[in-house]
Amino acid sequence: MNQQRRALLKYSAVFGLMASAGLISVAQAEEWNKAAFEGKSLDEVFKALGTVSSPDKFFAVTLYERYFGEIGVVVPVVITTTLKADQMAILVEKNPSTLAAQFFIPAGTEPFVTTRIKMGQTSNVYALVKADGKWSMAVKEIKVTLGGCGG
Repeated sequence: MNQQRRALLKYSAVFGLMASAGLISVAQAEEWNKAAFEGKSLDEVFKALGTVSSPDKFFAVTLYERYFGEIGVVVPVVITTTLKADQMAILVEKNPSTLAAQFFIPAGTEPFVTTRIKMGQTSNVYALVKADGKWSMAVKEIKVTLGGCGG
């Protein structure tokens, strides 16, 4: 019984620290948009997320892949912005599930995300940034030499 109590205290402390550090929160769990992740096209994802503006001509959102022509199993992608972002998302137009990732950016944090995504084929990749209740976007074609989604 003493070991169970210790384990409970240990996990309670870990989750408490994660919540206080902003790594997890109830609000973020409630914001999870199931319809956006289930969208099979850009239009479905845009509809689930809300209004998305056309690509910003002033490059408020920057998207780039670290390596050109990589194998689609692992495509490193980076999003940065000059906006005070509270969310960022990555969409891959030709993937079976269009929304590849969504990130919640804690207040006071640098709006910078780097991750790796799978791509089935060469496709347009969209970087979305939500700031002041509006989504802004950048788009770039990323070429892959061998598909990562069963291709």
